[in-house]
Amino acid sequence: MKKLMTIALMAVAAISANAQNIQLHYDFGRNIYTGEEAGRQKVTVTLEQFKADQWGSWYYFVDVDMSRHFTESAYTEISREFNLSNESPFAAHVEYDGGLSKGGSFQQAGLIGAAYNGHTADFSKTWSVQLLYKHFFKSYANTHSYASAQLTGVWGLNFLANKLSFAGFIDFWRGEKVNGHGCLVVLSEPQLWYNFNKHFSIGTEWEFSNNFVYNADPTSTKTFFVNPTLAVKWNM
Repeated sequence: MKKLMTIALMAVAAISANAQNIQLHYDFGRNIYTGEEAGRQKVTVTLEQFKADQWGSWYYFVDVDMSRHFTESAYTEISREFNLSNESPFAAHVEYDGGLSKGGSFQQAGLIGAAYNGHTADFSKTWSVQLLYKHFFKSYANTHSYASAQLTGVWGLNFLANKLSFAGFIDFWRGEKVNGHGCLVVLSEPQLWYNFNKHFSIGTEWEFSNNFVYNADPTSTKTFFVNPTLAVKWNM
């Protein structure tokens, strides 16, 4: 549920801009993959914020997975972009990824690289491509530090007089399996929203992933998953 707002205002380089929303998602993944995703939570609350300034922009999101009795986990990504100039579509990108769960923590990572950002004159279509060096840190006993790289694409489309919004991202990065072998991880989360007004939206998110979801079924070798949600969003 990340990177979706950053594309909406990213090209406002010299004008101060601030946007924030909160989303509530009901996830159907555990209903679809009853064995492989037996531990997947059904409710996720996402808070995200984007702020542009004269040097570039800040962006963060926090995903909070909730069960009937507990807050199961909280995962965040925080990034800063520095515009190379007011006219250039290129920016320097720095990012931190990490979080905690009831059973431990997520493996932390730091990223640094370049972004190419663009938009149409009316901002109805926006896009970004990022090429980043990614370094995973030793975050708990069963992890180790290793170098990686990530290619990210982000898009945003508003149409039908802004009544419909289609936004999303796709990430490719080198991960490592439990046996230490490298693998290509793919993660994409397109969202479609119907905007009743400038504050309230209802929609869906579809998570497409390969080598990303932890497979809880020891008899299954499945690596590709599709996890849809039903969601509401409030733009502040």
